[in-house]
Amino acid sequence: MDIVQNSVRAKAANVELSIVIEEQWLTISVKDDGTGMDEETLKSVSDPFYTSRTTRKVGMGIPLILQNAELTDGQMTLESKIGEGTILTAKFGRLHIDRPPMGDLASTAAMMMTGNDGVNLQFEVKRGEDEFAISTNEVKEVMGDVDIRLPKVTSFLKEMIEENLKELKIEFD
Repeated sequence: MDIVQNSVRAKAANVELSIVIEEQWLTISVKDDGTGMDEETLKSVSDPFYTSRTTRKVGMGIPLILQNAELTDGQMTLESKIGEGTILTAKFGRLHIDRPPMGDLASTAAMMMTGNDGVNLQFEVKRGEDEFAISTNEVKEVMGDVDIRLPKVTSFLKEMIEENLKELKIEFD
């Protein structure tokens, strides 16, 4: 969630959050079309004592993902270009004892979709041939004039995401 919020702060209009579950690996990717980062910033963001925010003196999102990926024999890559956006990809050992739990993925995705007005979040989960995808723009199209920021919309989306993941037998063990 913190990485998606980085994309929102970078003025992204579109954010893609992708989770791919393989036999040995769990890969999470966040791609945005935000302002991007220059080379110097790109080199600094893995330092927990670096942040571009003025509200605090530390930035823990990227350093924590990097650390967690490496603790599970995985890795993290970060690509960015000024004016084009950023792609963060973190690969975790899926069955590794040190992999943090995914938590309530459906609630988190629903909140990110309804809580970031003006941002289209494309959320997808893949496991083998099974795949579930949804985007803020699709939800807005279906909902019509209903404000997607309403709590009942968030609850509806959470339930729908949960049901689809269960139906596709996409689980995070």
